[in-house]
This record gives sequence, C-alpha cells and structure tokens, in this order.
Amino acid sequence: MEPTRRKVRVGKIISAKMQKTVVIGVELPQRHPLYGKRLRKTVKYKAHVEGLKCKPGDTVRIIETRPLSKEKCWRVLAIVRKGETIGVKPGEIAEEISEQKK
Repeated sequence: MEPTRRKVRVGKIISAKMQKTVVIGVELPQRHPLYGKRLRKTVKYKAHVEGLKCKPGDTVRIIETRPLSKEKCWRVLAIVRKGETIGVKPGEIAEEISEQKK
C-alpha cells in the first residue's frame, strides 16, 4: 500500500496568541470567472506548532495531518523565513511626537 500524498502549503502567520496553535494565511491566486482578472483569495488555516518559535509575520510551510481538534488539521513543518520585527520602545515614540510638535 502506497503512502498518501499530503498537501503542503506556504503562508504567513497571522496570529500566534493560542498555545501550540497558530493561524496561517495562505494566498491563492484565482481568476475572475467573467472578467478574467487575477484575484488573491486568502484562506486561513489553524496549524499545530510545538517546539518552534513562531511569531506573526513569519513565513512557514505547513503539511496536512489527521484532525487534531475541530478546526485544526495542519501542522507546521518548518519556518521558511523569519518576519521583520521593529524594535521600538514606547518612550521613543513619545519623544519623537513631542519633537515634531515643536
């Protein structure tokens, strides 16, 4: 018996607020049925992550797996690219605003 082929998707992490679960947005290109214009449809998947440090903005590869909960049937396979994080302290923003007002 041959092993089944599992679906693999690449997308960006939208939310990482849950424990061991991340929400991933995958953009699927489509054509409009009448006008033929290319459209981008974003589909959200909930994926299981354990041991990897995933943050919003990271690009990850997910693979289909058995149902882990009601909505979660994907697993994070690897982090393809880390997202950019901007390190700004709250005090810096207040200083910048006060300088601009002067």
